[in-house]
Amino acid sequence: MSNYDAIVAGAGPNGLAAAITLQQRGLQVCLYEAKDTVGGGMRTKELTLPGFHHDVCSAIHPMLAISPFFRSLSLQSYGLELIHPAIAAAHPFDDGSVAVLRNSLADTAAALGEDASAYRELIAPLVDDWESIGADILAPLHLPRHPLKMARFGFTALRSAAGVAKRFRTQQARGLWAGMAAHSMLPFDRSPGAAIGMVLCAAAHIAGWPLVKGGSQKIADAMAACFQSLGGTIVTGVTVNTIDQLPPAKMVLLDVSPRQLAGIAGHRFSSRYLRQLSRYRYGPGVFKIDWALDGPVPFINTECRQAGTVHLGNTYEEIAAASRLPFVLFAQQSVFDDTRAPHGYHTAWGYCHVPNGSTIDMTSLIEAQVERFAPGFKKRILGRHIMNTADMQQYNPNYIGGDINGGIIDLRQLYARPVLSASPYRTSAKGIYLCSASTPPGGGVHGMCGYHAALQALKDF
Repeated sequence: MSNYDAIVAGAGPNGLAAAITLQQRGLQVCLYEAKDTVGGGMRTKELTLPGFHHDVCSAIHPMLAISPFFRSLSLQSYGLELIHPAIAAAHPFDDGSVAVLRNSLADTAAALGEDASAYRELIAPLVDDWESIGADILAPLHLPRHPLKMARFGFTALRSAAGVAKRFRTQQARGLWAGMAAHSMLPFDRSPGAAIGMVLCAAAHIAGWPLVKGGSQKIADAMAACFQSLGGTIVTGVTVNTIDQLPPAKMVLLDVSPRQLAGIAGHRFSSRYLRQLSRYRYGPGVFKIDWALDGPVPFINTECRQAGTVHLGNTYEEIAAASRLPFVLFAQQSVFDDTRAPHGYHTAWGYCHVPNGSTIDMTSLIEAQVERFAPGFKKRILGRHIMNTADMQQYNPNYIGGDINGGIIDLRQLYARPVLSASPYRTSAKGIYLCSASTPPGGGVHGMCGYHAALQALKDF
């Protein structure tokens, strides 16, 4: 095998981002992937029936739309086409009403009635300041370029979701906020649950919550084509079990979880670093279902039918308590992308949070939650494909116990990912770096973990 300046193992969004960043800077990079195709959490497959194309993991991409890394690329030149639903997200209630997250901040706020000003005061500053502080938010802990603006964001963002919910009085605003904050996978009384909710709301007003024409696999394909156009090499179908099997290189970047990192390169690490890795904590897992349908989802509220994402959980109080049915994150890509299913048919995608490693079958509860807001949904099901936490981890070893965020993102692990360090991307072994979602800024298709890991490696060499 030829010598390379850098080796990247793992071709998810962060591994691809690291490889592109290094290749752009003139290094010769080889990217290894265990599966036959690149993608990680960005894959699309016929999971249910022939002709029905489902996003295996990530489906809606607000973080991609606002990511400084992705904004620096011209992936449309490599076939990437983003689709923006008329409504980013809808949140229906039992009384037939709905709260909606629109691309317009003004329209979103106006629909919240007496909570309009409270919503504007919470989200407008982040929207206005994003160009100044967005790159610092999606980065490791450091001195920001605009400390006062960053402090204004952090003062609220580091609070719990419950603390911020006190700003709102109406069912609509509190429910909408609950759906946004639930993406953090943290209990509502834990900090910094507010940060994720605020960023997701702001993302809709900055760049929308797009889906990808043809499926999320198209993101990976475009990134791979970009990387190869720069002269990079991709090797698929090779599982890296130990760092010693890789060809010589000045630096190795691993898009893996801390548990895998210890297994692959632990014999190169200090005992102290290994102990720190062993204390890394993983968060809740997910139980996911993909459906093939004989028609669109029959939501009672017509605005739900215009939304790419629908949050199903009713009121803030019900979502917080999870007392009746699980909170379900639901996407209906085929409403906006006719490549996802045969003519006249549709796909749907949904998941709920479960304890890490849980193998409880949540199918009936998830479908009951959808049926609650879309009577007749169950009758439209032609086929389904389910994935519990074990299936998620088998599909992607980074999803330990079904944790799609690469580790819990509480105050302790917001920046100390995977360990508390001046540079979280460095390991204790010279030339070996971690570039996965288990580093800042955490989970999501934004590529910033890989980008920052690559910059650190470049700085060191």
